[in-house]
Amino acid sequence: MKAKKNLIIVGDRVLIEPEEGADKTSSGLYLPQTVKEKEKVISGYVVKTGPGYAIHDLNMSDEPWTKDRKKEVKYMPLQANAGDYAIFLKDSAVEIEFEGKKYLIVPHSSILALVRVEIEDV
Repeated sequence: MKAKKNLIIVGDRVLIEPEEGADKTSSGLYLPQTVKEKEKVISGYVVKTGPGYAIHDLNMSDEPWTKDRKKEVKYMPLQANAGDYAIFLKDSAVEIEFEGKKYLIVPHSSILALVRVEIEDV
């Protein structure tokens, strides 16, 4: 029996696969590490998102008849979706390696813009 690892993103975090060409210019020149470190904004594709921002359920009260109810955590969903192209602040990204691939975990608030491809019926 083989176990499968599942990476779960928590809260308002987004898992991003950095763009491959980020270390190369459009003419094909490779950029040294010192140049890449000076960049403040980078981009990549959203792989997975967390459930969103946890919100408090205002309908639950501390009345005796509600104490036995199980309080479910509710979330306000994030704008980012898997497959979106994200432009985000590099300083807030945390680099990880999972199953041999490099990813960045970024707080949703650090994403500056999303590019989403939508197919329209003509």
